[in-house]
Amino acid sequence: MENKKGFADRFDWTLAFIILLFLIVSLLAISSAVTTGQYAAYNFVSKQVFWYGVGAFIIGLVMFLEPEQYKKMSWYIYGIGVLLLIVLYILPDSMAFVKPKNGAKSWFHLPIGDIQPAEFMKTFYILALARLITNHHEKYLIKDLKTDLVLLGKIAVTMLLPLSFILLQPDLGTALVFFAITAALIIVAGITWKIILPLFVGGASVGVLLLWMALYMQDFLEAKFGLQAYQFARIYSWLDPYSYASDEGMHLITSLNAIGSGEIFGKGYGGRVVYVPENHTDFIFAVIGEEYGFIGTSIVISIFFLLIFHLTKITLQLKDAYSTYVCAGIIAMITFHVFENIGMTIQLLPITGIPLPFISYGGSSLMGNMLALGLVFSMKFHHKTYMFAKNEDD
Repeated sequence: MENKKGFADRFDWTLAFIILLFLIVSLLAISSAVTTGQYAAYNFVSKQVFWYGVGAFIIGLVMFLEPEQYKKMSWYIYGIGVLLLIVLYILPDSMAFVKPKNGAKSWFHLPIGDIQPAEFMKTFYILALARLITNHHEKYLIKDLKTDLVLLGKIAVTMLLPLSFILLQPDLGTALVFFAITAALIIVAGITWKIILPLFVGGASVGVLLLWMALYMQDFLEAKFGLQAYQFARIYSWLDPYSYASDEGMHLITSLNAIGSGEIFGKGYGGRVVYVPENHTDFIFAVIGEEYGFIGTSIVISIFFLLIFHLTKITLQLKDAYSTYVCAGIIAMITFHVFENIGMTIQLLPITGIPLPFISYGGSSLMGNMLALGLVFSMKFHHKTYMFAKNEDD
């Protein structure tokens, strides 16, 4: 029986409130971050408000389409995302609207701002992967080692195309997000641990090997894989930032000094003393740490925990497999972003240029994340609308 409820009952007010909390935190942090340094003359606060407005529009637009419609369109959406990555790669660097920035060719430079296709491709990839897994399970009702290997092969092929062009930009941080999404959906898809365990152990071994090669075989990696010197420098400066204090290690050292100087209660709004480059984007957490201390950073982390908890709760309530896989992928994407961004500011992880979701300044990042949450709104909204359950009066 169709469970008919009004908009107010079907809309996820809790998720909307969490987004509002992120907006407040973001505007407070950005408004203070840009008062010093090379960006003092830019009004990033009003731009962030604009991007939040665009993000709210995206959520509203995405929410009113049903999950089944996204399932039908998922491969077309995926194809559009890959096409944008290909176009970005093949256009000559001499063209002003695709000119590389900070050594990476990752943006379309448009009048409204810089748009990074990879930020949207993450969500497009989740949609495609969710459909792939759903269709596979519908085709193979009886699971065995062979069907799991077939599914793993399909997932690898689906990931390979966008990942290749993202690595060519090069954008290692975004590539790691794709690996995190894939790993999460492989687990959720129910692939046997006889495959998952060797796969993950092998992946970890390769990671350790690459780290060792980055430390001792830099010339080989540069020649064979085209890696750049600045990418190696990020690893060296992560392990020993004070040996690179005048160059690559400066970001991490200033970030550690800023967060550490905030101590328990922080210095208050606008009370920053330590200058951290790019503090309104990738290093926004350092601003929060210095101005609001351990208490402030704990509150921010708690809001992220509340978001992940709420998304997990929604995922467990969903009835159809496709919606469940989509939400699981979104949870993995956001969780990895948070873990990596905060981890790199406190030296737990190497610096990869991944922004803090919903708080760092950036149109593409914010719109990409709002698009992902728009899908969650849609899953919840239409799940409430079409709940086939036994009537309580029966």
